[in-house]
Amino acid sequence: MDERILRIIPENQYQTIKNLNILIVGVGGVGGSAFEALVRMGIQKFTIIDNDKFDISNLNRQILANINNIGYFKANEAKIRAKSINPDIFIDSRVMFLEEANFKEIDITQYDYVLDCCDSVNTKLLLIKECLNNNIKIISSMGTGNRIDPTKLEICNIWKTSGDPLAKKMRKLLKDNKINKRVMVVSSKEIPVKVSNPVGSTSLVPNVAGYYMASYVINDVLKKGE
Repeated sequence: MDERILRIIPENQYQTIKNLNILIVGVGGVGGSAFEALVRMGIQKFTIIDNDKFDISNLNRQILANINNIGYFKANEAKIRAKSINPDIFIDSRVMFLEEANFKEIDITQYDYVLDCCDSVNTKLLLIKECLNNNIKIISSMGTGNRIDPTKLEICNIWKTSGDPLAKKMRKLLKDNKINKRVMVVSSKEIPVKVSNPVGSTSLVPNVAGYYMASYVINDVLKKGE
């Protein structure tokens, strides 16, 4: 699995990448693609958190979903998928909804990077606050639903986002909590299509957003090694 990667990444930097310890909260549309991309990059240690089960409606976009795992917990299925790619990988899969009441079950200080791919604004805020307080790198996914153009996605500081209602809501929450530090996010400039609930989706935007999040981790490591 390493051969092609080592053709473009120096071995010492690749070893750093492989030794990362990553927390991913949410392994649905965005998080599932971010997770698989990082698994295929050779990273060997993850904690993944998700309390949801795969549903038939996930088949249109979630890379980890298939007809055989409908009704099974996403966190457990993500671990099975990762082990089928790299049997030596270590995955701490947790079926739980991460919130303030159980956050102490996670030692945030052990992680090199945190990928926030969840839907809950309260959990997003909690993760951002804890990572900033402990100097842990975090990248947070903003809205990907009701969009069809992945070229409008970008990695940026949350304070520089535009056209993203979720990012706007998160900026207000951060201001209310007197947080004005840089927070890296994947956000889309595409104005969401207006539809009634449930949210519309395709395989295009969430999966590309997940790959953007994975690329943030890898390229951040490479920049440090320059």
